[in-house]
Amino acid sequence: MDEIIKAISGDGFVSASVISSRGIAERARNVHGASPVVTAALGRVLTAASIIGSTLKKHGASLTVRINGGGPAGTIIVVSDDVGNVRGFVQNPSAEAPNTAPGKLNVGGVVGKDGMLSVVKDFGEKEPYTGASELVSGEIAEDFAAYFAKSEQIPSACAFGVLVDRDRSVLAAGGYIIQPLPGAAEGIIDAIENNVAATGAATEVLKRGGAEALLESIMAGFEPRILERSAVEYRCTCSRERFLSAVMSLDKGELEDMREKGEPIEVCCQFCEAVYVFGIDELG
Repeated sequence: MDEIIKAISGDGFVSASVISSRGIAERARNVHGASPVVTAALGRVLTAASIIGSTLKKHGASLTVRINGGGPAGTIIVVSDDVGNVRGFVQNPSAEAPNTAPGKLNVGGVVGKDGMLSVVKDFGEKEPYTGASELVSGEIAEDFAAYFAKSEQIPSACAFGVLVDRDRSVLAAGGYIIQPLPGAAEGIIDAIENNVAATGAATEVLKRGGAEALLESIMAGFEPRILERSAVEYRCTCSRERFLSAVMSLDKGELEDMREKGEPIEVCCQFCEAVYVFGIDELG
């Protein structure tokens, strides 16, 4: 089961959100037929968006992450609800990039770094919050750390990983976001960085012991207190009714052309590949 664990340090000055997202990444791989390196890239973005989305704290709110670094994968779009359930799309799921080392997927190479990371938080009000920052490496975690520093002025330690097996399935996925809270002592950043170095690859810890083991490692010495645990999944919100409404909102001329052709209209959801077919009689 995929889950997010939220915790705070014993002194109340460090917050931590840790996620195990193997099921989410594997579902995305199957939906899009992604190559191993794209599975890793999309899985990392899904992991990050799930954590951030779970912090929205308003029922019905949503978060949309958009990344385009100019790499062969093209645009990546991920949407999260206020719980952390996510869905995602990648423009070129079969993209490839040469490994940076034996067994090391080149996520930065397939994503690229000549572009932007944008985050839109929609709380159902008139104007959603939009933040953006330039990509640093295309490796995703570094890019989100830069986003937090620039757009939200919050120093953050981020790690998002996807471990892909030889058969292309996802062995482990997940990561964390650690942030000092107002009033934290200056040395806390150094202590967090030491824990990050000692923890190493998040996916290896997740594979051995799950999200709680990752939390204990990354928050070693901080006496973490778990505040919340929540199950999350890859969840698409598409429906026949929504797509019919979208079709009916097309220009009148386009609708008339469809009626004249007399052929059923087929629409495919970009997030889950579900196909909806509408007869001409449904167009009014």
